[in-house]
Amino acid sequence: MNRILIIDDDQQLGVSFAKILSQEGYKIANAFSGREGIETVKSFGPHLVILDIRLPDISGLEVFAVIHQLFPKLPVIIITAFGTTDTAIGAIQQGAYDYIYKPFDVPEMLLLIEKALVAGRCMSSPVEVNPGGTPLAGREALVGGSSQMLEVYKAIGRVSGTDATVLIRGESGTGKELAARAIYNHSRRAEQPFVVINCVAIPETLLESELFGYEKGTFTGAVHRRVGKIEQARGGTVFLDEIGDMPLGIQAKFLRLLQENSIERLGGKEPIAVDVRILAATNRDLEAAVAGGTFREDLYYRLRVVTLTMPPLRARMEDLDILVEYLLKRLSGELAVANPGISIPALTKLKLYDWPGNIRELQNILKKSLIFNRGAPLQPEEITLVEAGPERRQGDRELPAVEAIRPWLRTMLRSEKPERLFDACLDQVATLLLREALDLTAGNRSRAAKLLGISRPTLHAKIDKYNLGTLSTTEEELPDGP
Repeated sequence: MNRILIIDDDQQLGVSFAKILSQEGYKIANAFSGREGIETVKSFGPHLVILDIRLPDISGLEVFAVIHQLFPKLPVIIITAFGTTDTAIGAIQQGAYDYIYKPFDVPEMLLLIEKALVAGRCMSSPVEVNPGGTPLAGREALVGGSSQMLEVYKAIGRVSGTDATVLIRGESGTGKELAARAIYNHSRRAEQPFVVINCVAIPETLLESELFGYEKGTFTGAVHRRVGKIEQARGGTVFLDEIGDMPLGIQAKFLRLLQENSIERLGGKEPIAVDVRILAATNRDLEAAVAGGTFREDLYYRLRVVTLTMPPLRARMEDLDILVEYLLKRLSGELAVANPGISIPALTKLKLYDWPGNIRELQNILKKSLIFNRGAPLQPEEITLVEAGPERRQGDRELPAVEAIRPWLRTMLRSEKPERLFDACLDQVATLLLREALDLTAGNRSRAAKLLGISRPTLHAKIDKYNLGTLSTTEEELPDGP
């Protein structure tokens, strides 16, 4: 359970907000002064601190400075008033995760908390390079002793000690983010921020302001200055996932960052010097994108100076045994269930599959199997693969699932307005996925969140967004296991 410390002298606000966060599954502690907050950080060991900038004894900035010195990778969200924006920005420049204005919107704060916890985990949970698989199963690791993975380990070792920009290529699910985190963990910037930005997950209209920030009055709703993620990562590392999908207009600004180590906020006129290392990843064919005019050629050559390629799982099937052993041990710990192991027939079934979703697909399939397992070693009938028919042999690359939804996609392309198409498709797929997860778990939201690989606050927010609250659901916690 994630622990959150709230440091705010407003006792009514602190207690009320603590109650809301407790209902969301977090363990909460309150401190009502700066000095009490510092002592509570030491004794409570939080995963996140929410800190008011104005406190009765010492300033929030002084409190943050002490916390940051003691625990440099502990994310801190600053609560500030509109008149103290510059102070909050100063805290960001000193290493705070982000800031939010009081009075804040609770759903917005819950989303920010979730992002901060993920960032804290990325910074404080080292990714190990572990060819053997099992000794470090309690941690996230790059696992496998195949020749392809040994080359990956060598490349990580060579580039980690430098500040070189690294382009990580590979299919979806091959572990590109893990490779980026391993580079970060072994770099001289390992004690500084690690900021992850997914260029696909953020709408194009928001991506530029998310990256570079904006000045007050730049657009409707910009009532104050906002610092972007690149400024937040000063001295640290920025990991840009799916950079092949970055819009052309933003590519030009990003190229300037790589060339001149400076950025401009939206609406700003002065360049801002930033010291960050850039790691980027993509599953796109960048050469084809350059030829098609959707990716800048100069940016392509700037990125590809150092390239690390993650092999697909089907190209290193000799690693499957230790991957399964490692994942079962780690996932059973995360789910608080006994590790049942796997039968030889079930392992054979996994070996006959082509793994279009790579290690992410393997992990999700094993997680689902563990959730419904009753203690005996996993059997073939407990392993549910993508397609309904027989397992595909290696070499068969086309996903039947893609063929099945292609007519629907074409209908959407013809019927939806262009500006709504992408969101409309995502909404329909998300609704179906949520319904299926809740159906498979008999409406148990805790189990559904585990099955989907998201937190309960995120699941709650999506249920509300897609008006699924009328489904029969429960808040029952997962059993602790034997």
